[in-house]
Amino acid sequence: MDIEAFESSVETSGEPPAELSKELKALWHDAKGDWDKAHELCQSAGSPEGDWVHAYLHRVEGDLSNASYWYHRSGHPKFEGSLKDEWRSIVEELLGR
Repeated sequence: MDIEAFESSVETSGEPPAELSKELKALWHDAKGDWDKAHELCQSAGSPEGDWVHAYLHRVEGDLSNASYWYHRSGHPKFEGSLKDEWRSIVEELLGR
């Protein structure tokens, strides 16, 4: 799946594609406006990628100190651009794995 297909599924589907990882499903739910479901999924992923999505989600809610903790734990630097750009960057990287 590429980023265009991922974004199209957000716009046209009621559920994320089954083949997506928990981390990508979390980002899918975030794009749908369901922060709580996104947070639940990334917390249960138990991976550095899940920690990265977790950091992004805490940045979305404005909890920057908690976001910093999760960025550190994920091994990814704090993103300095917009939330939209960060979301797209994470989705593209995770789709490429």
